[in-house]
Amino acid sequence: MIEIGGSGRVWLLSGRGSSYALHLTENDELLHLHWGPRIALPDAEALALRSVPPSWGFESPLDGREEFPVEGGPRFVRPALSVRSQGVRGTEWRFERGEVTDAGAGLRLHFHDPLHHLALTLHYRMRDDFDVVERWTTAAHAGGPDDAPLELLRIDSAAWSLPARDRWRLSHLYGRWAAESQLVRADLTPGEKVLGSRRGHTSHQHLPWIALDGGEATEEHGEVHSCALAWSGSWRIAVQQLPIGAVQAVGGVGHDDSGQLSLAPGESFTTPVFAGLWTDGGFGAASRAWHAWQLAQVIPGADQHRPVLYNSWEATFFDVSEEQQRKLAHRAAEMGVELFVVDDGWFGARTNDRAGLGDWTPNPDRFPGGLKPLADEVHALGMQFGIWVEPEMVNADSDLYRAHPDWVQHHPGRTRTEFRNQLVLNLARPDVREHLWERLDTLLSSAPIDYVKWDFNRSFTDAGWPGDPYPQRLWIEHVRGLYELLGRLRAAHPGVAFESCSGGGGRIDLGVLSLTDQVWTSDNTDPLDRLVIQHGFSQLHPARVMAAWVTDTPNAMGSKRITSLRFRFISAMAGVLGVGGDLSRWSEEELAEARDWVALYKRIRPVVQHGELYRLRPPGDGGLSAVQYLHGEETVVLAWLHAQTLGDRQPALRLRGLDPESRYEDLETGEVHRGAVLSHHGLETGLRHDLDAAVFRLRRI
Repeated sequence: MIEIGGSGRVWLLSGRGSSYALHLTENDELLHLHWGPRIALPDAEALALRSVPPSWGFESPLDGREEFPVEGGPRFVRPALSVRSQGVRGTEWRFERGEVTDAGAGLRLHFHDPLHHLALTLHYRMRDDFDVVERWTTAAHAGGPDDAPLELLRIDSAAWSLPARDRWRLSHLYGRWAAESQLVRADLTPGEKVLGSRRGHTSHQHLPWIALDGGEATEEHGEVHSCALAWSGSWRIAVQQLPIGAVQAVGGVGHDDSGQLSLAPGESFTTPVFAGLWTDGGFGAASRAWHAWQLAQVIPGADQHRPVLYNSWEATFFDVSEEQQRKLAHRAAEMGVELFVVDDGWFGARTNDRAGLGDWTPNPDRFPGGLKPLADEVHALGMQFGIWVEPEMVNADSDLYRAHPDWVQHHPGRTRTEFRNQLVLNLARPDVREHLWERLDTLLSSAPIDYVKWDFNRSFTDAGWPGDPYPQRLWIEHVRGLYELLGRLRAAHPGVAFESCSGGGGRIDLGVLSLTDQVWTSDNTDPLDRLVIQHGFSQLHPARVMAAWVTDTPNAMGSKRITSLRFRFISAMAGVLGVGGDLSRWSEEELAEARDWVALYKRIRPVVQHGELYRLRPPGDGGLSAVQYLHGEETVVLAWLHAQTLGDRQPALRLRGLDPESRYEDLETGEVHRGAVLSHHGLETGLRHDLDAAVFRLRRI
């Protein structure tokens, strides 16, 4: 809901339990008023009447208060907008008009800079059922055909302002390959903290999400402000605590201000969404609000269950053959798997990672009749069929590269870096996108393919575009080209699901999630490591998109840890369950046990994939950790004991979200619990041994 007051110069956006307010002064300065608990329009108008503190020679009254700070004039904070035209930098804007859109959920504020012929629109959207404020920006060159181009050196999606407090604490996610989504919370000190990616993709090193609290918030209590950027390329979020104690965070595409796009007259650029959320129920309530919003507004087909998957990579690696895949498919079907996926090695001359990438036709020696005979057999076994692709990459030893060496990102006269024996195709080029569309459309039409794992296994290193008049636009246009291609394929093949992968969790963000059905969380499938990764992932994203596999033991990652099939399955059941082990080596006893775990997951899947998540005890301290999912009348608890210490009895798990007046039946044992007892005294897990785990299913009666 949007209300307008203050003679048309105060705007109040309100959602389920929070409000966001801003005010345009008589000098066309757009100031932030409020982001927090729900308030009424008279409250916002009263805030607008408060005088701005006087300025003095070395400070600006706008800093920390301006809704979208720009370069130029009396501002010293990091600008969200920096433009250049005919050698002149900076912006001096004039307000034109405001308009309510999206059936009362959206707001557009229009400004212009007459010197640059710049038209700037600030977009806001806040839906009644959610507390997420969606913000983005459009810049347009509004000049005539003879006017000079307008260079966007930097254009962020939004700036978020928070008031002065005694203390601010910043939470964010960091990591590396095979160790993504590590959660850290640390005091924010005066100065600036910059997070981002220079790599051309979201990156394993940071996810574009931050949370800010006053230092006292817990999992279930306290005010939390958080923000997330919907962009799958290089990005930057800069959080600055000003000397006055206020905090301002700006974020958007690109990592620096060296130049992003050049707009000719009539051209425009719209940034991705930088969304914000305020909650007063701690980090857990913030996560649940983010999850609910994504399931309703971002993730396609989020109301549908994701199937149990088997991926053949760790069973075969590059040694792929049709007969061998058939045998694995029969074993997977007997286990209860619903989606069988052939990973790398099915196409071109792909017998290792040095050749064939880019040639998206089945290898005639390995699949003489193409993929259709195998896909038909997989369907006859009652499973869907999927494949792995990496369309944005190419090997130098490939038919595609030999025909079009100019299609890769490169700088003339410079060595072409071949990380992982790969080069990066320039998806900013329309001819590259058209070629990929033709090859992938043909592939998806050649066999009954239900699922595509879309990988991206190296960062940008030679992001050049010879011959283009403004080559640095590649960083943005490659990502927009990816979105265009994915959207086109989804429209042409609506029955195909897509998974985003980038060497594991290197491309996970709200942007790619709007075009894919799930994401590969990490290449690290060690079940104990995964608990930490999944804990961080859940701060922003829901279990419905978090792919997790059961693989062989000892785990292939650095730990070489040996774990039971029970522990591996219960770890992976916290998201979208998959199996990635070599089934040809599993014993009949292991296959039978796995069949039971898969059947149990199918029973709890509606609750795990669509329920509200409560993080009961975090992993990482060597003891007991647990998560709870609540959906309708049913509750599922997954608990893991990392290590037994001195024979100590594990603490009971105090459950959340239950009705204290109701009774809850354990669907495995038939035992009946009181809601108040489970909430205040807890559920006994009975876990007593190293790397033990358990599943509890409760239903309100």
